[in-house]
Amino acid sequence: MQTVYQTKINQLGPSVSDFLGDKMFILFGANAPSELADYCLLIDVNEINGEIEKDDILVLGNQQYTITSVGDVVKKNLGSLGHITLKFNGSETAELPGTIHLEERDIQMPQAGTTLQILKK
Repeated sequence: MQTVYQTKINQLGPSVSDFLGDKMFILFGANAPSELADYCLLIDVNEINGEIEKDDILVLGNQQYTITSVGDVVKKNLGSLGHITLKFNGSETAELPGTIHLEERDIQMPQAGTTLQILKK
């Protein structure tokens, strides 16, 4: 499988767990505004190699999730700011332009140092 994107979670904001019940994570690069950083998984901002599309696979640590829809500005925001939202709700339509929707499954808090990848199916 081709790797479209790969990064590492460097730090977890103290309020990331507030969104576990909503099955949602917010990603942001190191330049996250302080009022948002508390709610984010802070990542390295890396280049994206190709398109991020429905049916691609998001790998978070040792868990794999199928992407169900991708917002219009995901590639731009992820590549420039590291800022997107991951929603594990199975939606076939991107509710917001900066959101990747993934299959609906239980999610666990990742640890700092966890790798996040997006792979072509």
